[in-house]
Amino acid sequence: MEKKSIAKNYAFLAVMLGAMILGAILGWVWPAQVDGDGSVISGTGATVLKPLGTVFINLMFCVVVPMVFASISSAVANMESRKRAGKIMGVTVGTFVVTGAIAAVIMYVLMMVFPPVPAAWTNLAAEEIGEYATLADMIVNFFTASDFSGLLTRRAMLPLIVFSLLFGFAVNLNGGRETPVGRFLDDLAGVMLKFVKIITYYAPIAFFGFFADLVATYGPQITENYARALAVYYPLCFVYIFTAWPLFARFGGGKGAIGVMFRHITKPAVVSLGTCSSVATIPTNMEEAADTGIRKDVADMVLPLGATMHMDGSCFSCVLKIAFVLGVFGQKLSLGMLVPVVLVAVLSSVGMSGVPGGGYIGEYIICSIFFPAQMEIAFPILVVIGNLVDPPATMINAAGDYVTCFIVSRFVDGKDWLQKQLKK
Repeated sequence: MEKKSIAKNYAFLAVMLGAMILGAILGWVWPAQVDGDGSVISGTGATVLKPLGTVFINLMFCVVVPMVFASISSAVANMESRKRAGKIMGVTVGTFVVTGAIAAVIMYVLMMVFPPVPAAWTNLAAEEIGEYATLADMIVNFFTASDFSGLLTRRAMLPLIVFSLLFGFAVNLNGGRETPVGRFLDDLAGVMLKFVKIITYYAPIAFFGFFADLVATYGPQITENYARALAVYYPLCFVYIFTAWPLFARFGGGKGAIGVMFRHITKPAVVSLGTCSSVATIPTNMEEAADTGIRKDVADMVLPLGATMHMDGSCFSCVLKIAFVLGVFGQKLSLGMLVPVVLVAVLSSVGMSGVPGGGYIGEYIICSIFFPAQMEIAFPILVVIGNLVDPPATMINAAGDYVTCFIVSRFVDGKDWLQKQLKK
């Protein structure tokens, strides 16, 4: 990859980070005033810039529902799946769920041992956080809404994802990409991604306002908390590469698979880091899969599907985000929250888009499940974390798609599929 291309792809992220830093500096030198009870007086200091961020949040609220529906239903509707492909898809999705759950549990344990926010932010009482649903209610709410109109709201992200998947399957069974509906969904998905891109151009201004307001209100401790979060996340990603990936490759490919995997994984890892995009890494993954000897129909199913559904790195960040915001409100993860948090991490990863920033779908899902009453506070905090961890998360997501092909090939083509290829 050319250096110019890498610099171009990271330029916007650099602008975003620069805007955050400038906003934080402004919030530090122009803090909000407090009354006699120690409560922040609204509209004082840099908190006057809060509307800059609110505009961005409202724009994203308006686009997120049609974007999720179009992107997911289009991807499923246009898959060329028949008997063998159905088996490939079943094994693929099952693998995504298992590896995502493993990643979520690993991060969950780390967050219990090393919480990113050890003390609540000033002026935010622990009791202000909303109650999360019981496990039974959460399972129901994961998959359904009470009626169709209930899907047309940002607070029903997971039911919308399930509806979009089923709708896409129905279109696929009715003819898929050759039907007017299939073509419409494909075009609509492209339009919505361009729509999000247009809104994202405003993001640096929004994040300048976000951070100015946050630091002016809660003080410089927030930068320390973000540093603690990154001190866990970045090393974990590289440990995962050299422990989990070899285990997955060995399980999927048998003897010699680890060496083969490491010989072919470097290029997808570099491309994903350079582009911050799972979709942009698909061609490279396809090339390496072919060189490895992975059957074309396996690669054609696993890699494009993985670009939107295989999100081990995003499962890491989802748990990190939940732990972070809980800490902001003075709470910590407990064993009793393990199942709900892991379910949200795994199921929300299905909705992640394969474009830089992920379309902020994951942040909406987390807020709608755990922090519905604190959306305006929680959402910008979650988005900031998402942007800070995006490069290594995308590398784990995208390059991991290639590793997943080993596991799928084992179940579809036999456990000695790689040995047969090596003998050719």
